[in-house]
Amino acid sequence: TNAPKVVKIVRATNATAMARNIREQIVDTRLPVCAYARVSTNNEEQEDSLERQRERYTQLINGRPDWKLVEIYADPGITGTRADLRKGFQRMLEDCRAGKVKKILVKSISRFARNTVTLLETVRELKALGVDVFFEEQNIHTMSADGELMLTILASYAQEESLSVSENMKWRIRKNFENGKPWSGFILGYRFQNGQFVLVPEEAEIVKRIFREYLDGLGATAIMKGLNEDGILTRLGKPWRIEGVL
Repeated sequence: TNAPKVVKIVRATNATAMARNIREQIVDTRLPVCAYARVSTNNEEQEDSLERQRERYTQLINGRPDWKLVEIYADPGITGTRADLRKGFQRMLEDCRAGKVKKILVKSISRFARNTVTLLETVRELKALGVDVFFEEQNIHTMSADGELMLTILASYAQEESLSVSENMKWRIRKNFENGKPWSGFILGYRFQNGQFVLVPEEAEIVKRIFREYLDGLGATAIMKGLNEDGILTRLGKPWRIEGVL
């Protein structure tokens, strides 16, 4: 009667708690991968190109079972010589610093940066963080032994090419102005044919609607949503995006 009593405590574990414990023990070993896309102008053709880049990279990354898509970062109509103006680019760098990204896919060096100093500083920082950048056109991995040497050579070329293209474009615009010609033939509602603008009535109605709704107090986002809800497409047959309205 004086022997100590042994009390057995049974911890009840329901199915939900067990499932939660199992999930917590599963570690996602896939490599977190993102892509960066940029176009230098904000016109509709370039906007369509940006969408194609997004779709391509989404399919490419999701098609690899060992990769996990983080995000497709993009900057529409932003120059590659000024990294501080590219919000998508800066957000991507912040996610890399936070350890959310370990691999970046980019079409070419010129899409990533046209300034040699910016390119090398960014690549070196990412390399120190363990983030590999792969430039598809040049077939360069920045984590490889000869990656930085190749980047230095190619980036210098890309910067000079950018300056040359910029000067050529400025010269062409000046000459067109001197001859009474627009610098670009793309204006929604018109086509530039044989040296003059020709009205496109159906597109002109869209332009009138956008201006009318803006004067009525609607913002660009509301105007964009209204056009899409009414089934009105852009010149390229695509749904409207905010850049097209602006």
